[in-house]
Amino acid sequence: MELALLLPLAALALIDSTSFATLAIPVWFMATPKRVKPGRILLFLGSVATFYFALGVALFLGAQSLRDQFASLSDSSAARWIALVAGVVLLILGVTVEPWTKEGKERKRARKQARGPGRLARRREAIADGSAGPGAVSGLAVLAAGVEAASMLPYLAAIGLLTAAELSPGAGIATLAGYGLLMITPALVLLALRIGLNDRVLPMLRTVDDWLSRNAGETLAWVFALVGLWLITNNWDVLRGTLLPAS
Repeated sequence: MELALLLPLAALALIDSTSFATLAIPVWFMATPKRVKPGRILLFLGSVATFYFALGVALFLGAQSLRDQFASLSDSSAARWIALVAGVVLLILGVTVEPWTKEGKERKRARKQARGPGRLARRREAIADGSAGPGAVSGLAVLAAGVEAASMLPYLAAIGLLTAAELSPGAGIATLAGYGLLMITPALVLLALRIGLNDRVLPMLRTVDDWLSRNAGETLAWVFALVGLWLITNNWDVLRGTLLPAS
């Protein structure tokens, strides 16, 4: 596999590694002053990676089966228009999905506090205090990853790169396995530090936890906006050709 493919895949995996399921929840588990239970965190991360791997394999194999059938349509005017409209929608979402002013962020935080803990938060608390079993840990991982599936743009982009590279099914599946491992690597490194240095890393973990809690939505907004700009830039000539037809 060429370096030109591996580098963007690694970058996309590292973006995915900062998500709610792959980093925010594991860091929250590690930032507790109570005794950390590495087995539960490893089970959680393994469940998240397995969920993404299974979903990725299904999407990759499905995309491969459709690639040849729709290859002649990929450069058609209709397909380019669809990509352009999708880019505009993603750009609008990126600009509007999160408040960008300090006052807007404070209002959103106040609304979130008024609603109280949601389903994910309640499950997380039950796992942290030891009242939930291994099944609940895996269930929380699948639930968190499933909630994120609707906004998994980096992962979809990675599958698109693999499909465009025309890899064999075996090579594509092996690459997806490596992608999943890289996704959870930052959390595994933090877990190793938490176990090795014990409470000495708690201030750092709490700083990371606070930052993720404040900026997770903003990071997703940036991903939406950047992918939208990329789609618009690569398909802008369709609109230009419509407005300024060739003479």
